[in-house]
Amino acid sequence: MSRVRDLVKAYDEFISLPWQEEIAASQRVIMCVYDEQDELKLRAIKDEFGIVSTHAGHQYLEYDLTDAFPRWLMANPHAQKSFARPNLFNSLLHTFKTYVVEDFTSFVEKHAPGTNHVVALTGIGSLFGYLKVKDLLDAIAPMVKGRLVVFFPGSYEHNNYRLLDAYDGWNYLAVPITADNKE
Repeated sequence: MSRVRDLVKAYDEFISLPWQEEIAASQRVIMCVYDEQDELKLRAIKDEFGIVSTHAGHQYLEYDLTDAFPRWLMANPHAQKSFARPNLFNSLLHTFKTYVVEDFTSFVEKHAPGTNHVVALTGIGSLFGYLKVKDLLDAIAPMVKGRLVVFFPGSYEHNNYRLLDAYDGWNYLAVPITADNKE
C-alpha cells in the first residue's frame, strides 16, 4: 500500500474515534503529515479524506490555499509597483497573513461549520517563504468549532513540524497523523 493510502487509513482510524469536547483550539487541529514528494499523489485522492470523514458521521469542507498568494497579490493595489521595484515587496508581505485570515473568515461565515464539521486545509505548501504555518493556525484554528485538518507536506518528529523539510520546525499541540502513525 502506498504511503498516501496508509495516511488515509491512519486518518480513518483517528477520525472515527469519538471526539473529545471542550478542548483548546490548538488541540482540535489534526496535522496529516506526508512526504512533500507525495503532494500530487495526495491531491489525486484527497476526496477520500472527505468520504472517510462523512462515513464517520462528520460533515466535511475544504479550504484550499494553493492560489492564496496570487489572489492576494492581484487584490493588492500596490502590487504593480512591487513588480517594477522588487525591493518594495517585503514591505507589502506583512499584509498577506491578514488577507488569508480574512479570506478564511469569509469561508467560515459562508459555510458556518459546526462542532461536527471537519474543515480541511489544503495547499499549505504554497505558503512557504511567505507565511509561517504556525502563525496562520494560531489565527484560524479558533474559528473552527469541529476539527481543522491540515494537509502538511513535510515531516513530524518529537512534536516538531517542518514544512517541506526546509527550515527549522516549530512545536505545535496538534494531533499528528502520519502514514506510519508513529510519533
